[in-house]
Amino acid sequence: MASYFTHESCYVDDNVSIGDNTKIWHFSHILSGSHIGENCSFGQNCVVGPKVTIGSGVKVQNNISIYEGVEIENDVFLGPSMVFTNIINPRAFIVRRKEFKQTLLKKGCSIGANATVVCGVTIGEYALIGSGAVVNKDVKPYALVVGVPARQIGWVSKAGNTLKFDENSIAIDDFDTTKYKIENDNLTLIEE
Repeated sequence: MASYFTHESCYVDDNVSIGDNTKIWHFSHILSGSHIGENCSFGQNCVVGPKVTIGSGVKVQNNISIYEGVEIENDVFLGPSMVFTNIINPRAFIVRRKEFKQTLLKKGCSIGANATVVCGVTIGEYALIGSGAVVNKDVKPYALVVGVPARQIGWVSKAGNTLKFDENSIAIDDFDTTKYKIENDNLTLIEE
């Protein structure tokens, strides 16, 4: 007996692993060789795989295709209709399956609605990608990026709040009072 939920309109291929308490809604398709962790949620009209790995606690909103070559760590949020690619130079008349680029979304990052993630990039832990952005290069952990092409305009906390820094390059998140510091153009969490 499955310990996850799939709507009756879904297709789940053979050789798929789906974790406990995961929910997959209307008109979605999980292709062979894919692995999905626990406590995930997939909105309607999603496609996963083949051979995609998705961690636990991932939220995938409506109308998203997660192609081979994409790896998603735990607690990632994918906004409605955001887009992944897996080939840099696609042509309908050339088969380039052996040229798929690896794309990695690190723990806790969030991708806004209608954003595009060009294949071959890594999006760092807890980064926040603004709606409609086109990400064509790696994004640092905790970075806030927007635009076409995406560019960094600030830093966010684990909670996704924009951080404001004092004269010592220290910021305190109002959500949970965690402290952050900018060092060598990177953001670090200050452990106390």
